[in-house]
Amino acid sequence: MRLLPLLLATLLAGCGVSETATVAATAGAAKAKEVEHSKDASAQVQGKLDDAAKMAEQKRETAESR
Repeated sequence: MRLLPLLLATLLAGCGVSETATVAATAGAAKAKEVEHSKDASAQVQGKLDDAAKMAEQKRETAESR
């Protein structure tokens, strides 16, 4: 009969550990997705900056040729 409380305590502790691991994995996946989204947004901004620089260069060349 002494083993029953020990067994129950072990099972309950195991549930907490697996729940903690699940929460940590979920949080990690969410953070990874956030980082990926941030990289995509950064690439979009860089593309817009590049486009703006090209347009400014074209306008400058047009103005110089007049």
